[in-house]
Amino acid sequence: MTRRQSPPPPAEPEVVALVRQLGGLLAELGLGEVEVAIGETRIRLTRSPAPSGPTSAPATGASTGPTGSAEPVRLPASPGLLTVEAPMVGTFYRASSPGAEPYVKPGDLVKEGQTLCIIEAMKLMNEIDARTAGRVAAILVENGQPVEYGQPLFHIDPAG
Repeated sequence: MTRRQSPPPPAEPEVVALVRQLGGLLAELGLGEVEVAIGETRIRLTRSPAPSGPTSAPATGASTGPTGSAEPVRLPASPGLLTVEAPMVGTFYRASSPGAEPYVKPGDLVKEGQTLCIIEAMKLMNEIDARTAGRVAAILVENGQPVEYGQPLFHIDPAG
């Protein structure tokens, strides 16, 4: 079995250009953090959210995102709920496109492996699937809201 060799570390001007490019992505995508590793070289950029940015405004009330629906996003919680967390930093979307129906609504029954939402990260749409069957007890994030790694997105009641 052959072992894949790491690429050589980038030259200093290339590192500066990469840092500038990553900084631009942070601003463009509204990300709070990005990390890249090239061989032995690791680059990690973080930024604080702007005081007037969408990440500083508390999410309240109903969802009024691209789906056009204005429905409450939470049902009464019960013990034994499972939490679905964001596996990455990105933007949370409840539907595949602005005019489409949401993947799930509070109260919906879901199957293991069923798509719950998508998270857009660096122009890639990543489907987030249910790890277990059950009933959607709560949707904890507003449509179009930035999410962080490990942030709770859904509560699923496996007793459904």
